[in-house]
Amino acid sequence: MMLSFFDQFMSPTFMGISLITLALTLPWVLYPTPTSRWLNNRVLTLQSWFVSRFTQQLLLPLNVGGHKWAVMLTSLMLFLLTMNLLGLLPYTFTPTTQLSLNMGFAIPLWLATVIIGMRNQPTVALGHLLPEGTPVPLIPVLIIIETISLFIRPLALGVRLTANLTAGHLLIQLISTAVLVLLPMMPTVAILTATVLFLLTLLEVAVAMIQAYVFVLLLSLYLQENV
Repeated sequence: MMLSFFDQFMSPTFMGISLITLALTLPWVLYPTPTSRWLNNRVLTLQSWFVSRFTQQLLLPLNVGGHKWAVMLTSLMLFLLTMNLLGLLPYTFTPTTQLSLNMGFAIPLWLATVIIGMRNQPTVALGHLLPEGTPVPLIPVLIIIETISLFIRPLALGVRLTANLTAGHLLIQLISTAVLVLLPMMPTVAILTATVLFLLTLLEVAVAMIQAYVFVLLLSLYLQENV
């Protein structure tokens, strides 16, 4: 039976139970728990170094008030990064290709930044809707445009992550299918296509890491505007 290329994005089930919960839980199991010992093993040392460096880089544009979000943003980065990379393995499922999941991350976090801005500095938060020095006839139009762009932000966050990962997975499946079809007929062309597939896989590894970082970086920039 021929299956659609989009069937790979369906949540797998076992005995009628959706396995997306297992896919969401697995990333937390892969990381070792830090200890209070003076000496740690190499894995814990490397993990601590990476987390500290990433947190330092992430907090550069934020003022002191935004540092309270450090744990949440760093954990979200590691979570998205691990799920994106695990989804590139054969016979796996990538939860971040589901728009519902990405919007579930984007909307509450974006809404939290807006609420913080309205609570702490409502004048400045509302001032973003109207640039200084705007001509009087353009004020209603600019307010509407800036309001629409504000509400589009979470949609852009979720769609960007979903579209990039979905497109990459589709390209990998299409090219791998072409390699299997061409191998018995034109081995030379199949080898060249397999080389392209290998390079595309390396590109997708980079995309998986970059998209997780971009998601968290944009959230930090939205937070900076409201703290």
